[in-house]
Amino acid sequence: MTGYYVTVFVSSFLAATVVPFYSEISVAGALAAGAAPLAVVAVATAGNTLGAVVGWWLGRLVLRFRDRRWFPASAAQLERAQRWFQRFGVWSLLLAWLPVGGDALTVVAGIMRVRLDVFVVLVGIGKALRYIVVVGLLDTVLAT
Repeated sequence: MTGYYVTVFVSSFLAATVVPFYSEISVAGALAAGAAPLAVVAVATAGNTLGAVVGWWLGRLVLRFRDRRWFPASAAQLERAQRWFQRFGVWSLLLAWLPVGGDALTVVAGIMRVRLDVFVVLVGIGKALRYIVVVGLLDTVLAT
């Protein structure tokens, strides 16, 4: 059974990075195999939050390279992202679980130098709530 938890952790970690991956598949597989729903939520939340820390860390480093030709964002895009984050503040990190924009939000938080402890708490809460809903829905569907 521990193999399912490792798979859930790794897939959740990857899903929170720039790698296009969906952890719901491994979560569903673990639940179908009889894994404990609460443990799946905990493992998925830990993996997804740690993956978001990678985005935060990249944000801390990214500005060093903004003048390079290969840099993926223009100065205007960076400025817009920073203004957006300043407008909505650190509380927006509760939405880091969103499939569109969530990964970018974690990078912007790193650029904005959000303290890591604040980042982990807010992102972790948002991701835990997401996995509670996902696991609850999947558990209901798999039980029928």
